[in-house]
Amino acid sequence: MARFGTGTTAKEITDALRMPPATAYRLLNALVGDEYLVRTSDLRGFALGHAISGLVTAASPPSVPTAARTVIEEFRRGNRFAVHLFMFRSASLRIADEDPDYPLHSVFELLRYPHTSAAGKLMLAELGDSVFPLPGGHLVKLTENTITDSGRLEEQLAEIRLTGQASEINEFESGSASLALAVRLPDGSAGGALCLTGPAERFTTISEHADAARELTSRLSPLLF
Repeated sequence: MARFGTGTTAKEITDALRMPPATAYRLLNALVGDEYLVRTSDLRGFALGHAISGLVTAASPPSVPTAARTVIEEFRRGNRFAVHLFMFRSASLRIADEDPDYPLHSVFELLRYPHTSAAGKLMLAELGDSVFPLPGGHLVKLTENTITDSGRLEEQLAEIRLTGQASEINEFESGSASLALAVRLPDGSAGGALCLTGPAERFTTISEHADAARELTSRLSPLLF
């Protein structure tokens, strides 16, 4: 539809996909019902529907203004651990600005299992009762320290809602630890997370930068949102 344009007919679609007409009509009707497609006013063709915007938003990387990247880079120069910026989009974690000197590890697991990371826990805490958007509906264990008990996780999320920060030590990756602080939207809710990551044995040192990181999130909020 995106390639052929508004008014594309069912026959044009079936011919292009070499798909049986009955299968194509069934799929088209389902997509219209879910508002991914709409029928044109003459009912002879189709156009993209408003629900497709959700797919576009999910697929496109978060936009980070130059001013925001500049203040993050200034903060990075004063530390010897990774500083990453994440955004929360449609109940999913998105990488907005990755520290070039300390690339993220196991990105698939990081984005897929938010209960294992500090930034992911911040997002889950913000979602509140709408958790958990987790694959299979259960808490996957990535390391021996990963929290897989929903009650224990909810206790952590309740505390995160109060403090605006989350942490993990050896939960996402053995030997690694992270501290994440909320980057606030204008309404006060968390729209992203600034995450400080380093070796697990240095978590105390990382935590000592919490106040400076929190000040940075205050500077970032108006630049990002």
